[in-house]
Amino acid sequence: MNELLARCPVCGGILTVERLKCRKCGTTIEGNFQLNEFAALDRKNLEFLRLYLKNRGNLSKVAEIMKISYPTAISRFNDLLRALGYESREEYEDTKDILEKLEKGEIDVKEALKMLRGE
Repeated sequence: MNELLARCPVCGGILTVERLKCRKCGTTIEGNFQLNEFAALDRKNLEFLRLYLKNRGNLSKVAEIMKISYPTAISRFNDLLRALGYESREEYEDTKDILEKLEKGEIDVKEALKMLRGE
């Protein structure tokens, strides 16, 4: 079975599903069905989401498994949130700036956590 496409391979437009079919009895339902936000995730974000859920939201564990730094894992998580439409661009940029400062050693973990919490 082919993987569901969310975007048109020719123009990049959003695809809709027009027919659903039951594998067991063959019943077919036709209409115009919109894909949910999870179906529109690219492979990279979908794999990250699966790993995040499998590890019960533990980003430290996700970072360890992926062999990436914790700040990079947070950045990838923020990318996922943005792809799902759950985070504003401004919040994303603020978080990204804080993580970059942390990676460069300009701030320590305690300070980064305070900034992320808005303290």
